[in-house]
Amino acid sequence: MIDDTAPPKALSGNAKRKMRAASRLYAVQALFQMEHSAQTIESVRHEFLEHRFGATYDGDEMLDGDMDLFRKILDDAVNWQAKIDQMTDRALVAKWPIARIDPVLRALFRAAGAELVQSDTPPKVVIVEYVGVAQAFFPEGKESQFVNAVLDHIAREAQPEAF
Repeated sequence: MIDDTAPPKALSGNAKRKMRAASRLYAVQALFQMEHSAQTIESVRHEFLEHRFGATYDGDEMLDGDMDLFRKILDDAVNWQAKIDQMTDRALVAKWPIARIDPVLRALFRAAGAELVQSDTPPKVVIVEYVGVAQAFFPEGKESQFVNAVLDHIAREAQPEAF
């Protein structure tokens, strides 16, 4: 007999970290999908929360994510997109405005920017986490170094007191 009244097991610190990392990756994917397909935040959020978190594809189980963090990143990236894009433009060289960069990187900068502008997460943690996301999307390229430099610039503008 299964005891449904037992409290859920507490997650370890490592499990929580992996869930937050998965949420950041999912947020980048969701922002990319919103831009690429012109879907609303509501429809994309529903799709990810109901069908992607913990789903199994080709025998590989996707990680469960921190749903609250995912929602916050997505909401803040949409609500603060103009400010985040302006900060990103200032971090990029003049000949490469945000509209010209890879759409995956654009989604990544918006997700990371949302955390840098609207969360209590230390900027250095945000940078490390999103450099990891960049490495997941571009394992062979130099994009992770580019992401590190751009996010460092954005972080110093968003939270100068942290440096």
